[in-house]
Amino acid sequence: MDAPSIYQKLTPVFQEVFDDVNLIAGPTLSAKDVPEWDSLNHIRLVVSIESEFKIKFTIGEITAMKNVGDLVALIQKKI
Repeated sequence: MDAPSIYQKLTPVFQEVFDDVNLIAGPTLSAKDVPEWDSLNHIRLVVSIESEFKIKFTIGEITAMKNVGDLVALIQKKI
């Protein structure tokens, strides 16, 4: 799956988890950009993404991600 398609699938997941219909999943988006992105919502986000793409992340992979661009690269490797 190409990166634009992944971003297209991620945006509604981000919007639902963070309850913000204006939130767009872009490559530079990170936790510091979203006030609601706390530890609980981070877990909800990871679980939702795993479910959406039918993949699993390791703890190491989760902690290594710095932004949504890193997330998309990791998703591309796993699907």
